[in-house]
Amino acid sequence: MAMTGPTPCSSMSNHTKERVTMTKVTLENFYSNLIAQHEEREMRQKKLEQMMEEEGLKDEEKRIRRSAHAQKETEFLRLKRTRLGLEDFESLKVIGRGAFGEVRLVQKKDTGHVYAMKILRKADMLEKEQVGHIRAERDILVEADSLWVVKMFYSFQDKLNLYLIMEFLPGGDMMTLLMKKDTLTEEETQFYIAETVLAIDSIHQLGFIHRDIKPDNLLLDSKGHVKLSDFGLCTGLKKAHRTEFYRNLNHSLPSDFTFQNMNSKRKAETWKRNRRQLAFSTVGTPDYIAPEVFMQTGYNKLCDWWSLGVIMYEMLIGYPPFCSETPQETYKKVMNWKETLTFPPEVPISDKAKDLILRFCCEWEHRIGASGVEEIKSNPFFEGVDWEHIRERPAAISIEIKSIDDTSNFDEFPESDILKPTVATSNHPETDYKNKDWVFINYTYKRFEGLTARGAIPSYMKGGK
Repeated sequence: MAMTGPTPCSSMSNHTKERVTMTKVTLENFYSNLIAQHEEREMRQKKLEQMMEEEGLKDEEKRIRRSAHAQKETEFLRLKRTRLGLEDFESLKVIGRGAFGEVRLVQKKDTGHVYAMKILRKADMLEKEQVGHIRAERDILVEADSLWVVKMFYSFQDKLNLYLIMEFLPGGDMMTLLMKKDTLTEEETQFYIAETVLAIDSIHQLGFIHRDIKPDNLLLDSKGHVKLSDFGLCTGLKKAHRTEFYRNLNHSLPSDFTFQNMNSKRKAETWKRNRRQLAFSTVGTPDYIAPEVFMQTGYNKLCDWWSLGVIMYEMLIGYPPFCSETPQETYKKVMNWKETLTFPPEVPISDKAKDLILRFCCEWEHRIGASGVEEIKSNPFFEGVDWEHIRERPAAISIEIKSIDDTSNFDEFPESDILKPTVATSNHPETDYKNKDWVFINYTYKRFEGLTARGAIPSYMKGGK
């Protein structure tokens, strides 16, 4: 009788399986990259020819333009071959800190260009199952070539960290602005909400849902115009967005009674005092998350409009509608929004503003934007907004910038050890996740445009465009 041994697959060790997957992913990436590079190059050539036709250029002018383009392509190829690393950048200052890493203002040594470098610890990403999110962030930043989205110029990695080199937006973020001011006027709120409407719509048009729209992720450029950042949640959900994260924790926690009985001024002060800590924690806060995102029944892009309604409320009232002493209490209030979404009588706001907030923060089936962005744009609250030219017009609050590396609109952060290998490797032996490195494969990226402008002032310093 013939013996039936185990099938080759089941006898394969996990280590071997991982090596097989790793090799397969590496090869697939190598070939798909080659094809993509070729296609992108052809597309750029086509675009150039098309532009020259439209401009009606003479043959000699076309020849000069083609030659300049070819030179740019050669330099781009050279740049793609050179491995960028930490040593190519000088770290100037820490300008942000979060649960998985930090953001630094850096200067590229050869060109003098200034960037914001987002540094993410690989060990933390693996531990907290964040790999999908960071890949999503890198992908959308590569894909979204929009005035409304923070530009990414390069990405690379080393044994310990992933690095995203983004444009530096000297205006800081909306969270910092809101913490400096008690509330915004309706005129200022109209401007920022209108710009964020256009920004959210621009990523919806690409087929992305942001899911994490909050003031921390609305950055301001040198002229005070809005740009969206932090796309870590564009696909997949952070642990903090899973319902069980907030459920069953309330029995041991004090109730929200004292917070509920505060007047709006005290509430705003308490909120602002705790706000910074919430921004740093891995738990995060459910303050801006739409209730349907917590449900198992699914959700769609309308969840981003809910978040915008919460931000609009915070701008006008001084704190968000569901803020509480603990994330668990906040979660309960979000889920029970029909009772908890109220307006304090002592902070007067217009009926138009109130109505729009309630059109954003309601059941998704009835939410404004369900029939498209035009429905939002034509809301009475936005009366007088010049949607076509809003980005070229002066911002509601102008930004004071003294130099291209001015960080006065950012908070002060102490220096850290994130770039020192000794700290990270002591907790996570290198071998531990060196084998997992293939998870981050194909992370490296370099942007085509603007590569020849050595020493020139970056385009984001030349106005709000």
